Formats: sequence, structure tokens, C-alpha cells
Amino acid sequence: KTTYLAGLYMRLSREDGDRPESDSIINQQRILSDYCTRHPEFKVVAEYSDDGYTGTNFDRPGFRRMLADIEAGKLDCVLVKDLSRFGRDYIDMGFYLERRFPSLGVRFIAVNEGIDSENGYDLLLPMKNVFNSKYAKDISLKVRSAFRAKQTRGEFIGAFASYGYVKNEKDNDKLVIDPPAAQVVRRIFTLFESGMGKVAIAKMLNKEGIPCPSIYKRQMGMKYNNGRRLDETSYWTYATVNRILKNPMYVGDMVQGKSVRPTMHGKAKAVTREEWILVKGTHDAIISREQWERVQSLLEKRGWTPDFEQNISIFAGFLKCGDCGRAMAKTTRTYNGSKYITYNCGSHKRYGVAVCTPHTIHHETLEDIILADLNNVISSVRNLRELAEQVTKKAPKTDNTAMDKLRLSIERIRRLKKGTYEDYKEGIITKADFMAFHAEYEKQEESLKHQLTALEQDAEEKKTNLYSQWVERLLSLGYLERLDRQTLVETVKEIRIFEDRRIEITYLFSGELEALMG
Repeated sequence: KTTYLAGLYMRLSREDGDRPESDSIINQQRILSDYCTRHPEFKVVAEYSDDGYTGTNFDRPGFRRMLADIEAGKLDCVLVKDLSRFGRDYIDMGFYLERRFPSLGVRFIAVNEGIDSENGYDLLLPMKNVFNSKYAKDISLKVRSAFRAKQTRGEFIGAFASYGYVKNEKDNDKLVIDPPAAQVVRRIFTLFESGMGKVAIAKMLNKEGIPCPSIYKRQMGMKYNNGRRLDETSYWTYATVNRILKNPMYVGDMVQGKSVRPTMHGKAKAVTREEWILVKGTHDAIISREQWERVQSLLEKRGWTPDFEQNISIFAGFLKCGDCGRAMAKTTRTYNGSKYITYNCGSHKRYGVAVCTPHTIHHETLEDIILADLNNVISSVRNLRELAEQVTKKAPKTDNTAMDKLRLSIERIRRLKKGTYEDYKEGIITKADFMAFHAEYEKQEESLKHQLTALEQDAEEKKTNLYSQWVERLLSLGYLERLDRQTLVETVKEIRIFEDRRIEITYLFSGELEALMG
């Protein structure tokens, strides 16, 4: 043939040990273009590049596009700088160079190595492919070893930080709190602890227009893609809330190595929790360790399925049968227009007396007993005012920086809206494009304004409510006049009901109160 329809293919990946300077996409393009200039029989039809894609497999967008053009008859020649730019897997390399390309009538040239399929491949070609493959494997092992060493030192190696954190601008191995997202995380923990279920929390966040983690990261300018989420899903879900509640990162512990890639070509596989790499105290905590432990305890209580619409009891998740250990079941009956709540052993309710006895107790009776015993325990605190002072010292300060950032983001969105209108008036964009841009900017502005309002309200609440409600009532009265869900969550770990009407209470006080116990 006197003329070839040529495609120039370039690839670069530092993970393969490529040298960024000499193997840059621009440098490869320059070498191939110069070669075609010196050889006029090659007519360059298209250029294809995969920047940041490993050569250990051929699942690359640029390569797939080139292959499609070859099959469509648009190309009959492929030029690369050298074999390693084409790929680093000797098995697939042999398939393309010795079977696929010849069957399609495609000429292959590796410029720097003087390889040209028209002249036939020499005996060293398979050895060169094996060498490139071996080199990539060695680099992969070294990279994985270096990453694991960083993980064991508590250094962050991920591309994106967990929702609520961002990478430190001065040191990407460290994480710092992202106040707007952290405020949402704190709220999720508080809502769950107060008795709201994960689905209900997700519904509330969606109703309020708070962007889910993946959308929020994109709004902050990150090129983030959540592989676990469908493309059209852009809202909070049960799974998202559940992952946040179970993520140890929020107490300041670095958790990495949740999955491993057993081979260079294999897919990452999840490992057991015991195999995770956990380093404590590597960054500032969003959630106190005390609250974290209380929430983890609640997550383990299988019998707890709260739903506010059904008026779930404040004892949900705390009651256990003292004999068989199964969660107590709630029964509501109506008599003369009044509702009466009792609790019975879950085993007895499901399987009858052959398994366990009823262990029946009335809600009001249980509430009175717990409140009286809790007040008796609290009476041993030596100095309630000292407790208040300790809580006040720990009260978080308002972070105006976060609010300022949100205000700047809102102002930027408004400028973009104005710019699109001016572009429309000048005829630069169509009316349809203007309407689409305007709607998207309106949505982003509304979301940012909602986050700003939430932060402002949170700051105001911190000024007026330095300690939890039950501690505040305790300080004013010296005792608790009633029992509510919040008090129960912060003070009780488990309540066991025995058939002989005995009640066994295991307390879990906050650190401040426990330190002041007599």
C-alpha cells in the first residue's frame, strides 16, 4: 500500500512506573507526529490517548474508541512510541499484535523500538512484552507496599476523604474537618440516638434539600463518582446513613485497607473488619467517642425498629428478657378510649410458653422504676455545678470560616447565573441552554443557602444550649422529674426484665457524670 490511514495512540500512567517527563502525552504525540511527517505514506486520521490508565489491561476509553474506529474501517495503521505505551500485559499484547490486528489488516508500528508488523516481528518481541509485564508487576508491588506503610502510619492515601472531612491543603496525608458536612454528620448521629430510624433520617435530609455526600462533593468541585450508586440516584438512602453511623473515621480514627486487590488484574475484594488498618487519633473527631459508643450499642440492638409515626416507645432497643435474652416486644391495647402499653418477652410472644414465659411489665410501672432508680444514682453526684462547668468548657466554638466559605460559594453561583443570562442575551447560548443552566444554578444556590442556615442555627443553639437538655433540667431541679429518650440514651445501656418481677439496669453514664459519682 502507498497510503495508510493512521491512528496515533498515547498512554501514560505513573502507577506503571512511567516517567512523567519523557513519556508525557505531549512528548509521545510529538514523536509520532514527527515520524509521520518524515513518512508521508501515513495520513493521520485521529489521535487517541489514555492519560492515567494502567497498561496492565486494555479496558481504556481511548483504546476502545480506537478499536471501534478500526472495526469501522476508519483506520488501517496504529502507531505508538514504544510497546509499553500500547500495553504491559504480554498475553493480551500477543493477542492484538499477532491475531486481532493481522485479521483486521492493521499495520502496527512502535517507533522508538523499530518494530513494524509489515517487516514481521522478530523473536524478541514476546520477550519484550514479558519484560514490560514483569516491570509493571514489580512497580505494582512496590506501590502497594508503599501505600500499606503509609496506612499503618495513619496517613491518608485515598483520593477522597470521608464525608465530613477534606484533605489538608498543606499536607494531603492529613484530614481536616469540613464544617458544613460535619454539621450534617453530627445531626445524623443525634437523630439516630434520639430514636429516629435510618430511613426516616434519609427522608428528612432529602425533604430539607441537603445534598447527599456524592452530590455535595461534586458541588465542592471534586470529580467524585460513587461506584455503589446508580447514576440517576442523587439522594440520601438508608445505606448512606448506615455507613456514616458505622464509620470510625468520625471519632478521629483513620480506617483504611477495607479491601485488597489480590492480583494486579483482579478486582478489589472486601476484607473482614478485623483486617482493616486502624490507627487511632490521627485527626480531629466530629463525634465524641462516648456518643459513638452509644450509637454503636444502639445499632447492635436488633429489636429496635423505631418509627415516630407509630409512636415508638422510649425504651425501644433497651429492653431484654432476663431469662432468654431476647428483646422485649411492645403490645398496645385500648380500653375505654385510653391506650395501655405492656412489654412481653419476644420469644414467648413468637413461640409460646414452650420457649419462655411472658415476663409482662406495664410501661408506666417500668418508667416509674427507672426514673426513681436513676434519681437515686444521680443523688450520689458530689457537685452538680462542677458538672455544668466541665460541660461548658467542652462547648465547641462557632466556626465562622465555614459560614464565610458558604457565603462566597453562594455569591459565586449568583455571578454564574448572571453570566449565563448575559451570554443568552448576547446570543452565545440558546434559550434552552440558558434555562437548563439557570435551573441547575438555582438548585445549587438553594442547597448552599440551606447549609448556611443550618450552620447559623447550629451556632446559635451552641450559644444558648451548652449542655444536653436532661443535664440542664438536672442542674435546675437537682433531680429528673420525667424520663425521656435522650436521658435514657445517655445513661442506660440495658434493662433486663425477669419473670419474678426483678429488673436489672446496666447504666452507661457520660464521662462527666461518672467522674463526679460518689
